[in-house]
Amino acid sequence: MDLKKLMSFVVLGALMVAMLAGCSAPAEEAAPAPDVVEEAEVVEEAEVVEEAEVVEEAEPYEIAVIVKITGIPWFNRLEEGVLQAAEDFGVNAYQVGPADADPAQQARIVEDMISKGVDAIAVVPNDATALEPIFQKAQDAGIIVITHESPDQVGNDYDLELIDNVEFGRHHWDMLVENMGDSGQYAIFVGGLTVPLHNLWADEGLAYAAEVYPDLELVTERIPCGEDQELSRQTTLDLLQSYPDLKGIIGFGSLGPPGAAQALIEKGLTDEVAVVGTVLPLHAAPYLLDGSMDHGILWDPKDAGYSMVWTAIQMLDGVEIVDGMDVPGVGVITLDGKVIKVDAMLDITSENAEDLGF
Repeated sequence: MDLKKLMSFVVLGALMVAMLAGCSAPAEEAAPAPDVVEEAEVVEEAEVVEEAEVVEEAEPYEIAVIVKITGIPWFNRLEEGVLQAAEDFGVNAYQVGPADADPAQQARIVEDMISKGVDAIAVVPNDATALEPIFQKAQDAGIIVITHESPDQVGNDYDLELIDNVEFGRHHWDMLVENMGDSGQYAIFVGGLTVPLHNLWADEGLAYAAEVYPDLELVTERIPCGEDQELSRQTTLDLLQSYPDLKGIIGFGSLGPPGAAQALIEKGLTDEVAVVGTVLPLHAAPYLLDGSMDHGILWDPKDAGYSMVWTAIQMLDGVEIVDGMDVPGVGVITLDGKVIKVDAMLDITSENAEDLGF
């Protein structure tokens, strides 16, 4: 082989080696352009900001508690429970109501809350029947409807009771008889003739008395004055004049018994006429201590306000209401159809009225 051919083979071999080396070497990854990296980081940061804004914009549940009348001790205490629940559960819960125990005024407030688009309403009805079509309107709008002191309510999701209403009504007659004897004349005060629970208690107590205390004599139909202390006082004075042998008064409505007690003090008849009924302990304490009132029976309205808000939250969260659930700080519930019951009845006497804390 001449020198020229030898040199050609050497050059050709070198070229082949170089080509093979180029094929087997790993390709170097191309670095993204600086502007592409910056754009990706901006998009990712924008997505994070947008997600945070969505979280911040989530509104807490709005729950309106609508009571029979504002500004009286009973519902002032109930409002404490509403506001406590709002704080404990992180919701926007508040209390509103009419200045007078007027069913028409209360109905307008419920209508206003529906128009406002709240998530839930909790109502202590002045007139259960009048609220039925309004409650239907609320449910049609997807608003949860809870009631209190209205166990036969139509149009609600649940009614909450902190007592056994039958036993509660009967217990008033037992306490009346314990303090006035099992015979004689007596009268009944209610908050209003359309107030559901007051009239249920009166119905149950009258039926019970007909069987157990047949010698009791009701002097007149139940009288609607139990939500106004001055009206209850004047009503008692009128009764004493019309029925000088009156021996007892049962008052449903927290201002009825204190009003009756005031009248008895004025007439010097605190030892002659027994007064029992639903009262706030601290409000009734002076009358219990001086003997112008004999016995109070109640539950804590704060527990009612708290429990209504709790019930609304369970429903808004999609939690099924079942027997045995625990309302924090209040008690274990039992479910009777649409009625949620917690056994929390209190007897209020001169011995404990100042110690119950409300």
